[in-house]
Amino acid sequence: MNKKSVVIVGAGIGGMATAITLAKSGFDVTIYEKNAQCGGRCGQILRDGHRFDLGATILLMPSIYRTVFESLNLRFDECFELKDLSTIYKLYFGNGERLVFSKDDAVMKPQLEMMEPGSFKRYKAYIKKGYTFFRDSYKNLLSRNFFTLFEFTTPANVMMLIRLKTYLKHATFIRRFFKNSNLQQAFTFQNIYVGQSPIKAPALFSMLPAAEMIEGALFPIGGMHQIALKLEAVAKKFGVKFVFNKTIERIETQGNQARTLICNDGTIIESDIIVINADLPYAYRNLLPYKRLSARLDHITYSCSAIVFHWGLSKPFPQFEHHSIFLSGNYKDSLEAIFDHHSLSENPSFYIHAPVRTDPTAAPANEDTVSVIVPIGHIDEKNPQDWDELKKMARAEVLKRLVLEGITDIEDHIKFEICYTPAAWKSIYNVSQGSVFGSIGHNIMQMGYFRPHNRHSHYRNLYFVGGSTHPGNGVPLVLLSAKLTSERILKENSQF
Repeated sequence: MNKKSVVIVGAGIGGMATAITLAKSGFDVTIYEKNAQCGGRCGQILRDGHRFDLGATILLMPSIYRTVFESLNLRFDECFELKDLSTIYKLYFGNGERLVFSKDDAVMKPQLEMMEPGSFKRYKAYIKKGYTFFRDSYKNLLSRNFFTLFEFTTPANVMMLIRLKTYLKHATFIRRFFKNSNLQQAFTFQNIYVGQSPIKAPALFSMLPAAEMIEGALFPIGGMHQIALKLEAVAKKFGVKFVFNKTIERIETQGNQARTLICNDGTIIESDIIVINADLPYAYRNLLPYKRLSARLDHITYSCSAIVFHWGLSKPFPQFEHHSIFLSGNYKDSLEAIFDHHSLSENPSFYIHAPVRTDPTAAPANEDTVSVIVPIGHIDEKNPQDWDELKKMARAEVLKRLVLEGITDIEDHIKFEICYTPAAWKSIYNVSQGSVFGSIGHNIMQMGYFRPHNRHSHYRNLYFVGGSTHPGNGVPLVLLSAKLTSERILKENSQF
């Protein structure tokens, strides 16, 4: 008897992890990818001996990676050469203070006590509480499929959401632990990892710095793209076919089934099951004919974006740690510019990824590879932004801040520059609003059952995987998404 066919649209992390599970379970799986390499926003750029990660630059929540890789019969720690970042990052505050963020209490305690006497004990309490949020949310929220509203709104789950402080803003919660405004920033800015503002995001997201401190921050030698390359190799081992440089332009449906995919070159593809690893709002708006749900997506909250500069430097800059975070002296104003006005403030916050500190293969000898990530508002279609002007402004502000921090000659050593704006993220990766951190935000009404589901409500053989479906944005949650979507497909579809 013939195998059931599966077509996956997009060779991102989620699509490839889903493909592995389905291929191992006997399905005939083909992935179509519009770009030339796998990984999506977990891709890479190679130029003149310099290597840049396009998206994620740090491996957080390794426990989730291990769980998902184990479900694929892979030992995560044996798949990569992983380096534990003893200094997770160095923080530069707007008033000139600095903080080396480390798992090592001997490093943290004197710094914290100098900034705010008595704060070390409260820091330990905050991290303990945040990691409790992480474990509770993982067990009861992130790692489960919710098929009905009643499954999500049980008394036990309502109590869980109360325990997770989803009713309380992160910026409010942190004030229970620190009076010093710089320390408040140091333990909330991580919301940007998933494109959220700490002023608006729930206190649940204190799990981000807590997970860093408890589980550590890792970096795979060769860059984060190694995750994608490993999944691609394993998928091919189990017979998954990859077709690159081929765009799916629309999906044709009949009744409650989606069966036919039409490519940009006119190729027609039939499939028993379709899994969309492309951005979910993009898929609803551009690939599917059923528009009622896509209209709803126009009114949800989208996460922020970023302007990213990749610089190949002709000399090393040892002042940078693997990650250096430069926080705005007008921190609240900078967040409001991003999230309320969809723009960029003067004196913006930004962070720099300098992987040569951990992985010398990221640049030629005696040179440096640096990526500068400047969070900025997503594309505002009602009030279009001038991205060329904002790019110039972001670049000038970054260089000005670096001079103030004593890094005075970096511009003289830029051999080449590659820049991505929100418009580029939208064009290259079909990310709605150019929201590179993951299009759909994480407020309480966009989490769990209330987040777009991983199967279409009308087309019964059409599934979704990735950051814009449950459980959410970021590589660890995308891997969980693949696990949940795969489990649902296997539950609802017999191989024969």
